[in-house]
Amino acid sequence: MSKETSASPRNKGRRDFLKIGGAATAALLTPSAFAVTPNKSLPGLPSNPRTPAAMPTRNLGKTGYKVGIFSLGGQASLEKANNFDVAVPIVERALDLGVNYIDTSSIYGGPERWSEQYVGKVMAKRRNEAFLATKTKERTREASMRMIEKSLQLLQTDHVDLWQLHDVGTMFDVDQIFAKGGAMEALLDMQQQKVVRYLGITGHYRPEALIECIHRHDFDCILMAMNAADPHHYSFNEALLPLAVEKQMGIIGMKIPGRGRILSTWTPPPIEQQKHSWEGMTIQTDKPGTLTMREAMNYTLSRPVSTVIIGCDTIAQLEENVQLARDFTPINDKQQTELVARAEPCAKPSLFFRFYDRP
Repeated sequence: MSKETSASPRNKGRRDFLKIGGAATAALLTPSAFAVTPNKSLPGLPSNPRTPAAMPTRNLGKTGYKVGIFSLGGQASLEKANNFDVAVPIVERALDLGVNYIDTSSIYGGPERWSEQYVGKVMAKRRNEAFLATKTKERTREASMRMIEKSLQLLQTDHVDLWQLHDVGTMFDVDQIFAKGGAMEALLDMQQQKVVRYLGITGHYRPEALIECIHRHDFDCILMAMNAADPHHYSFNEALLPLAVEKQMGIIGMKIPGRGRILSTWTPPPIEQQKHSWEGMTIQTDKPGTLTMREAMNYTLSRPVSTVIIGCDTIAQLEENVQLARDFTPINDKQQTELVARAEPCAKPSLFFRFYDRP
């Protein structure tokens, strides 16, 4: 199992953070220079009436929200260009099936932000049925404010339930985010103005940077890569997951099938094609995975997570995932260990996102 030297946590809570250079406090007192319109008060938490009968639910940390254990991810069909005829019906069907959490991002689907566009088409009519989460990949306050302004426009709403710092991978990211004029100021500002309800972090590269974020601020949620291959390389299970549990965060698992690579049904594309895709980066393989989708979901859902997000290519795939969530029964520690061992031959391809070069 690969290991990496951990950065020393500074163990700073919300109060300590607000003292750092006075930057965040100043941001809260300074009116936004952007066109985001603050809400005088946020509406009540969304509620999809189909969820309780559709699948088990769990607490989303301390938020008070009961989330279905399967949630819709904003990638796969939802990030493809000009894909309204496929993507929008997937979002609609997800709500019809009882999904009550939808994840997207300002970078899914490239500069046109196709994912937010597709989700917005549905949110225009059904906003109160889904806990809506989006993200900023930007590291400055100014750029993140532009991101949320555009997100609200594309999502056709005046608020989001969760705004997240996207892909926090290194200590360089952390220092930028929490610097004077950093993205954290935008998150706090928008929460203060009741444009966003809760704040979160996301990551899949290394655990140390995410641990440091949790020590610097009392985030509500964390979206983290958690599949059965995780313990083999730069594991999030060892220190990050227990810390998130201790902080009573809403824990959202992602990369469950590792873009399909952990699945025995996956057919590897030609190596050359893998080399020229973001998903390939430095890890190519000519072998399929070793687990079924049921096993992959059962592993992560048996960990202390609130829900898992999975992007879907088709309505049939979505329906299969909802059925797996409906049928879910937790597996014990021995069964989890067995799945981890079975995932070892495909661990690096299934964790491709931990092996590309970062600044």
